[in-house]
Amino acid sequence: MTDNTTRFDHVVLWVRDPIAAAGFFEKAVGLEPVRLAAFSVGEAPFPSVRVNEETILDLMPLAMAERMTMLPGAAESSGHPVNHVCLSLPADRFDALRSRLEEHSVPVTDLSYDSFGARGPAKRSFYFRDPDGNVFEARHYD
Repeated sequence: MTDNTTRFDHVVLWVRDPIAAAGFFEKAVGLEPVRLAAFSVGEAPFPSVRVNEETILDLMPLAMAERMTMLPGAAESSGHPVNHVCLSLPADRFDALRSRLEEHSVPVTDLSYDSFGARGPAKRSFYFRDPDGNVFEARHYD
């Protein structure tokens, strides 16, 4: 049986240093690197980090923006106009993420309550930036 449900597969983030970005997402955010060794030896064009079994964040070198020729204007708009990417976690992982970010001296916003998302109002949420300025929201519904 074929599952025809639409899912989020990946989000591509522009980063200055993909290896450093992978380190940030592994250590501060808790996401597992994918293809990092292959990228390090030139066998993959970029590494990724795994959000869950179906979704990854690709860590695309900013230097590759000029090669975005598949769609007119793509190179000029690389990185824009995305506002933020939201990660939804269970409450315990939400708390662990916030603690890890604070341990790594990553600024986080105050907690928000009942902000609307894909599954209705989230109990708590907050925002943080990666070292390349990409904005993330973390939230939990349970």
